[in-house]
Amino acid sequence: MSVAGGIHTAVGRGVRCGCTTMQIFVKNNNRWEGKPLADEDIANYKAALAKASIDPVVAHAGYLINLSAPAAPLRARSVASFTDELQRSERLGLRALIVHPGAHVGTGEAEGIARAAESVNRAHAATPGFRVLTTLETTAGQGSALGHRFEQLARIIELVDERHRMAVCVDTCHLYAAGYDIAREGGWRAVMDEFEAVIGLSRLAAVHVNDSKKGLASRVDRHDHIGKGVIGLDAFRSVMNDPRLDLVPKILETPKSDDLHEDVENMALLRSLRERAAKD
Repeated sequence: MSVAGGIHTAVGRGVRCGCTTMQIFVKNNNRWEGKPLADEDIANYKAALAKASIDPVVAHAGYLINLSAPAAPLRARSVASFTDELQRSERLGLRALIVHPGAHVGTGEAEGIARAAESVNRAHAATPGFRVLTTLETTAGQGSALGHRFEQLARIIELVDERHRMAVCVDTCHLYAAGYDIAREGGWRAVMDEFEAVIGLSRLAAVHVNDSKKGLASRVDRHDHIGKGVIGLDAFRSVMNDPRLDLVPKILETPKSDDLHEDVENMALLRSLRERAAKD
């Protein structure tokens, strides 16, 4: 949900769409720095949220951040920006701040993973006692991007000092593009079983529910509306009926226009796939 006009406005948009959970940006997602959150901004947001049935709220970190960057100046700037977003998220009382692990830019997977963990450690050292979860997102694996294998995320978490602050967000489009075949019969369950074995479902903080414009193992990140891409509705039916995900927030990151009708339509379709609704 957009925060244009003030961060509290995202709550109103979410209510109008019928959201029960929500993802926001805590500052401009394509800039390194942002105007500080004023006490009034936070008070207005919390007052609006108290009147809504939206819980939890998570944030997505800015797209310029590269925690794995080999160039020290870029990595330092990324750590500073991510630390600022952790501080904003904590002040707002958000559950998780979702961030891409970064790209190793040709220096190799092992070195990139080590730098990502070091960056997280630096951000955590600057934010002691924070409750907001640093949440690594699965990626499609474009270029040298890390996070397209569960093992990469598990290794980053292993190298982080405060592992209790770490979580993971899986993205259905990214999983499929990375080569995890959630579209085949039984595919979603098999992939989540693998996630449990490698990372652990207790670390799953959110699911980005997106169809994909590109094919299996394409390593290309292009989101599409539910049922309009190449993944197919059966996979999303499995997502919506997996009891292990009942309390895990599911977030749409699909294209939208100003009136947000696409979000309403995508949510209605996802809810219609929930076969266990009558039993809940």
